[in-house]
Amino acid sequence: MQKQLKLVTLLIFVVGLIIVFSNSTYRMPGNQQNYEPIQPIDFSHRLHAGEMDIPCQYCHYGASQSRHAGIPATSVCMNCHKYVSATKEAFQLEEKESVFEGRETESITSVEISKIYEAMGYDSQGEPIEGKEGKSVEWVKVHNIPDFVFFSHKPHITAGVDCTDCHGDVSSMERIKQTEDLSMGWCLDCHRKDHESLDNAPERTQLLLDCATCHY
Repeated sequence: MQKQLKLVTLLIFVVGLIIVFSNSTYRMPGNQQNYEPIQPIDFSHRLHAGEMDIPCQYCHYGASQSRHAGIPATSVCMNCHKYVSATKEAFQLEEKESVFEGRETESITSVEISKIYEAMGYDSQGEPIEGKEGKSVEWVKVHNIPDFVFFSHKPHITAGVDCTDCHGDVSSMERIKQTEDLSMGWCLDCHRKDHESLDNAPERTQLLLDCATCHY
C-alpha cells in the first residue's frame, strides 16, 4: 500500500512538472524563440516587405554573397527616403488640413524617418547638414546562434531555401521576431528534407548531416 502511494505521488509530481513546463517560458539555454526586441527605429517589415513587396535581398544583399545577410547601411534606406519622408496617409491629411485652413501645404517628415535623417547627418528636410557626420543606426540583432556553430547564408540561398523557412512570414511582422528555436534538431530536420534544387546523392546527404558541416 505504501509503495503504491509513493508511485501515485511520483506520478502526480511528474504530471505536474509537465503541466508547469508546458505553460511556462522555460526553454533550453540559447533558445530565443519569440524574441522580439524593440528597435531604435520602428521599422515595419509588414509595410516594406509585405505591402510594398520589397525583396528581402534588396536590403539584406549579403545573403546571396556571404556568410552574413547583413544589416543595410542607412544609405540604403535613403535610396527611397530621400524622396519619401512620411506615409501617403500623412501627406493626404496635411493636404486636406492645408486646404481647410487656407494655407500652403507644408513639407512633413515622420518621427521614424527623421531618425534616419539624423543618423545620416541630415536636417528634417533630408538635406545634409554641413559639418555633421553620419552614424550607424544601432539595430538590435534578433537571430543569434552559438559561437561554436558555423552558419552561412550563401549556400542556403544558393540551394533555394526561402527566407521564410528560417525567419517566418516576415512580410506580416510589424517588428521582427524569431519564430523558430534555431536548435540543432530543427536544423537537422531541414537538412534531412529533400529540396528540388539539391543534388540528393548519398554523399550530399552525408555532408548535410555531418557534424563538421556546422561544427569545425
